Amino acid sequence: MRVSAAFWTIATSGGKLTAVSGASAPRESALQSDYWDRPAFETIRPRRLMAPVVFNSAHSGRDYPERFLGMTRLDHLSIRQSEDAFVDVLVARAPHLGAPLLRAHFPRAYLDVNREPWELDPAMFVEPLSERFNTTSPRVAAGLGTLARVVAENKPIYRDRLTLDDARMRIEGIYQPYHATLQKLLTEAYTAFGAAVLVDCHSMPRLARAGDRIGPDVVLGDRYGTTCAPILADLAEMVFSGAGLRVARNRPYAGGFATRTYGRPQHGVHALQIEISRHLYMNEVTLEKNDGFGAIQQVFERLMAALIGLDPALLSPAHPMGEKYAAE
Repeated sequence: MRVSAAFWTIATSGGKLTAVSGASAPRESALQSDYWDRPAFETIRPRRLMAPVVFNSAHSGRDYPERFLGMTRLDHLSIRQSEDAFVDVLVARAPHLGAPLLRAHFPRAYLDVNREPWELDPAMFVEPLSERFNTTSPRVAAGLGTLARVVAENKPIYRDRLTLDDARMRIEGIYQPYHATLQKLLTEAYTAFGAAVLVDCHSMPRLARAGDRIGPDVVLGDRYGTTCAPILADLAEMVFSGAGLRVARNRPYAGGFATRTYGRPQHGVHALQIEISRHLYMNEVTLEKNDGFGAIQQVFERLMAALIGLDPALLSPAHPMGEKYAAE
């Protein structure tokens, strides 16, 4: 099943801004699915919304439900290999700088919200899957659908096949509320500033290029210039390069489901995916922070400050820097 037009209405909906007040950053949580007794994800809002920027950390969740752990053949360390570990911590100061942060508590191995809503592998389920499901995507073939079949190094997650009720519980109980929350945050930004920017934050394993050349430290994904104004990717590259990091654009990560779904620069809505190499801030085997963590966290704080400080008028299709999009 492909994402419907209802999934993205910010550019034409004229949604109303929901006022948020309080002495400290207020939090919103979703209690759903295997997370009936605790939040599956969390929105951390600034005391005052200072910019049209929304930070998203969808793959850094590390709260593994006991029921899920009982279904897997993997030990606790192996099943965590798919995490974008600590990315939510790297961008944790976004609300203090004036922008909201949406972060998952559920792990990527349990549910991947950076996929289509029903992108499922038929080999994983007891029941046959009908044509309403997307069963043929490259991500499904790789075992990395909405409910993943494998973690890193192609290790199978589950002992037995799942039921469709397992998928529905996760997708209807968490996936759909997660994207509804993300849409709400972007709508609020758009209503307040006339533009919105999704910064979709991820981490990646250390990359090597042909000939054993050292690969990039950071990959910026804007679907080859189609999901955000050039100034956003240029600004991000300037910050990362200024910190001595090697930056690539779109290869090998051009931007996933969230980037291509929400990025509509022709309507003043932008999406930029950021992938940071894990070796810079953590041990990729033990999944523990390393001595570089503080320095990378400071780089992200500079990035967040730069994006939040950007004039929203530069993100409008009517601005000279947005003429490319206004013509589309």
